Amino acid sequence: MILLEGERVSLRPLRQEELETVWQARVNDDTAPWMSTPQAYERLKERIANSGEFVNGWLDLAIEADERLVGEIDARQPPRSLPQGVYELGISLFETADRGHGLGTDAIRLMTRYLFEHEEAARVQGSTWVGNTAMRRVFLKLGFTEEGVLRSFMPSTRGRDDYVMYAITEGELE
Repeated sequence: MILLEGERVSLRPLRQEELETVWQARVNDDTAPWMSTPQAYERLKERIANSGEFVNGWLDLAIEADERLVGEIDARQPPRSLPQGVYELGISLFETADRGHGLGTDAIRLMTRYLFEHEEAARVQGSTWVGNTAMRRVFLKLGFTEEGVLRSFMPSTRGRDDYVMYAITEGELE
């Protein structure tokens, strides 16, 4: 079971009793409509049951600050999807009031360092909507390199959004 302590947050396994909180955050997130389908609910239950361990190429963790659940973070290395040693990150802070205080930065830093130090990562990557300037700043602050725009990449309530890909390699980690 993984537990990571940072300056502002802790990353720990999601708890079964947090299922509805995580689900409601996903339903309220209009940027990711595919995450609030009935099939997604069943997958979320399974992912929470496995949280804290890599299962089928996924590691799901809670982001906790001040002893409360503020978001979730995952690392993905699905079989036959990414080359060996390449991991992709996903993060969500549930409440707008929790954003802009360094919680996401701390969580991404902890997960990235964990992947390089314990999972033999050679590259960690993440992408975000081109309009998400806060997340783009987080990646740059942590030493990720902007690699390019993924055009018409992600479905959203706006249509299909362009995303920007960022990555950091083992040798670039601070």
